[in-house]
Amino acid sequence: MARTRRTDAAVQGDALSAAIAATLGREMRTTRKRRRLTQQRLADAIGISRPRYAEIERGGGATAPLETWVRIGAAIDRPLAVSFSRDIEPHEPRDVGHLAAQELVLRLARQHGRRGDFELPTRPSDPARSIDVALRDDGARALIVVEIWNRIDDLGAAARATTRKVSEAEAPAVLAARDGPPYRVAICWLLVDTAANRRLVARYPEILDSRFPGSSLGWVRCLAEGLPPPNAPGLAWIDPRSGRIVPLRRRGPGAIGSSPARP
Repeated sequence: MARTRRTDAAVQGDALSAAIAATLGREMRTTRKRRRLTQQRLADAIGISRPRYAEIERGGGATAPLETWVRIGAAIDRPLAVSFSRDIEPHEPRDVGHLAAQELVLRLARQHGRRGDFELPTRPSDPARSIDVALRDDGARALIVVEIWNRIDDLGAAARATTRKVSEAEAPAVLAARDGPPYRVAICWLLVDTAANRRLVARYPEILDSRFPGSSLGWVRCLAEGLPPPNAPGLAWIDPRSGRIVPLRRRGPGAIGSSPARP
């Protein structure tokens, strides 16, 4: 009969088990002697034979059940502590969804020859005050402020924060212009296409429309095709998974629809 080849995990696991058992056995022996206890007394307390106890103490406890090790720890007043180490696989960042949307906007900007800035601080002394993505459009002489929202828990606070960022972005806009007229600051919110954001748009269309009267289609063409930004602030959907920026559907003149228009 052909022998089954042992897996790498089995080989590594057995070697680690033997090493751990040897270390624990030495600790058992040192502690027992310090406590002036006999192997028989501890074997009786644990519920195993003295020869088996002696074997474990010599490092032969790799196959001992976890229950036995827990009993040994209790018997020598050194409770066993077992845990997995930290995951050695790379973790996704906590803001992976937000990063994917920022990556998409920056990639599109580069394709159209725009300079993009990631988390551009509006107050260098306070790193918490930053723009998600800032795009410099030299042809349109505009600094485009793009704010990306995975979820909005406080719509009023979000709007106020954007107003502050736009005001603070005036200084970079002047610097970008050098000796010419200051760049204008254009603002767009990109809502990640989620059920929560769709509910928000459906529930507060008048508020959002009054705050973002600019053409959603115009903003999509600005970001996705490189056209100049509309004069008024606007809203659009972004789907990082499909790599698309999609306009919001409007129910009528100036009214924002409840779901994203699909191309």
